[in-house]
Amino acid sequence: MLLATLMLLQTAPVAAAVQEVPTAEVKAVGETTAVASLEDAADDPAIWRNPRDPRQSLIVATDKKAGLNVYDLSGKLRSTLPAGRVNNVDLRLWGGQVIVAASDRNDKAAAKLALYALDTKAATLREIGRFDAGAGEAYGLCMYAPRGGRLYAFVVHKAGTIVQMEVLREGGAIKADRVRTMKLATQSEGCVADDRTGQLFVGEEDVGVWRFGAGARDAVAGEKVIVADGKRLVADVEGVAIAAEGARGGYLVVSSQGDSAYGLWRLSDMAYAGRFRIAAGKFGATSETDGIEVSTASFGPGLAGGIMLAQDGDNAPAAQNFKLVRWADVRKALKLR
Repeated sequence: MLLATLMLLQTAPVAAAVQEVPTAEVKAVGETTAVASLEDAADDPAIWRNPRDPRQSLIVATDKKAGLNVYDLSGKLRSTLPAGRVNNVDLRLWGGQVIVAASDRNDKAAAKLALYALDTKAATLREIGRFDAGAGEAYGLCMYAPRGGRLYAFVVHKAGTIVQMEVLREGGAIKADRVRTMKLATQSEGCVADDRTGQLFVGEEDVGVWRFGAGARDAVAGEKVIVADGKRLVADVEGVAIAAEGARGGYLVVSSQGDSAYGLWRLSDMAYAGRFRIAAGKFGATSETDGIEVSTASFGPGLAGGIMLAQDGDNAPAAQNFKLVRWADVRKALKLR
């Protein structure tokens, strides 16, 4: 009896250690039309918010085997641009235009930054050009638009190299030049830059999330701020997004692809704030999510608290797509103040 009791005491901490971290559930309130390509094809979304009528906002997302799709908030496909193998996408308003950037992996040995202009009335894209982003396979992509009118894009190579490029106007044309290079040790992809604070977050898939200064003259060394511990964040680390609040606050949202969940960390101190899953309801659950995007701005009645988009890795019987969640539902489920 004593031996059994001792064995129970020895094994109890181990059992507690592997117990799942509490994970809330929310349900999608919308979804996009499935991508045209089969199997693993949908990857990453970006949101353009119409400031005059937020209900007329647009979603730009990748079919990484075929090109870029533009959807409205109802999920209806408005247009497709055959751009080949573009993996991640982001956008910014710059100089009166909505500039869309994508990581171009059509040549896996030569990464490129692909730039497009979004016609917000017609919901169509026009290619601007493709620019050298160094040797290697382009994978992740995010944009950074600090105060002062400059515009940057970060191209994350599959092998962990991060190339910062400045988007410039020269003689009436738009181009992009490399200005800085950073390096993570292993496969990396998802990234997001905070325009308010000048911070860049990059996911190293089997390791966690790193933080860098986003300025072109900032140090090239980063700081690991979130560890893929197999509980709060389960590898692969995939999509990374910012749920902004006020001048500096909010949350970093990270796709915990290994267990089909999403974790939140406070931007102010990188303290863990909770995790959730998108469960089945009127629309299906999400699983093995790649790219995510969050906007806390109002998108009109029913979406006044903002929206989150998440790639769905299994949208059977249809091909992959993107699910839309009310950000207010996430806040309520996690009891965020």
